[in-house]
Amino acid sequence: MIYSAKDHTFVICAYKESAYLEKCILSLCNQTVKTNLLITTSTPNEYISSLAKKYEIPVILNEQGIKNGSNISDDWNFALSCVKTKLATIAHQDDLYKPDYAKRIIETANHCNHPLILFSDYSEVRNDVEVKDNKLLRIKRKLLTPLKNKNHWKSVFWRRRVLSLGSAICCPAVTYCLPNLSQPLFVKGFKSNVDWETWERLSLLKGEFAFVNEILMSHRIHEESTTSELINDEGRGAEDLAMLCKFWPKWMAALIETKYKDSENQNSLK
Repeated sequence: MIYSAKDHTFVICAYKESAYLEKCILSLCNQTVKTNLLITTSTPNEYISSLAKKYEIPVILNEQGIKNGSNISDDWNFALSCVKTKLATIAHQDDLYKPDYAKRIIETANHCNHPLILFSDYSEVRNDVEVKDNKLLRIKRKLLTPLKNKNHWKSVFWRRRVLSLGSAICCPAVTYCLPNLSQPLFVKGFKSNVDWETWERLSLLKGEFAFVNEILMSHRIHEESTTSELINDEGRGAEDLAMLCKFWPKWMAALIETKYKDSENQNSLK
């Protein structure tokens, strides 16, 4: 399979009125390789509509979500269901994508036999300043070390080792190869670990977890971000423990969860 720009879509999950949405859109419009753009939302409003019109991006309304309310898994599943291309990146509305993100992801896909997900390293944006190095980023890069070796992309063992101590894969940095995945991809039941739970299931499948060892996007950390809200959720610890139990005996998972909780505090701006 040979992939080109026409085979990739950035689908932006727009929610309410994010002050950072336009910056996200601009980062996608400024890609060195122009691919497809799409916006989905379950909270339609004039703000989203005006930006979509300004940048000539189609908007698809999640009617079910508008009617009954939605959660992260619902929104992400709907976003992927709207994509008509083989490769899809769920662009989080607060985040920024480096100009070569699409170019490098497509190039990497063309070096795979059966890609499941393709993802890159990332930086953070804190108080509008890009942070390329901190304790949390160093930990995640350490965990991802095995996947710097292309020979490990197909290895169930190494993929599960990468995921066994936490969710080292940054969700907005991920591109999905849809023909190789079953949909709906994200399951209900998790709030904070929707992505980690998905990576765990996919790690058991035949195919590749293709890692581009370059900073190709920036994940914004701010008090109103979904990440920050979920970390402050009282149920986060129980979800972390449930995930760790997929890799370890319960007693060991409990010990690891204590350390994992400390790392989450790195997402705080305080």
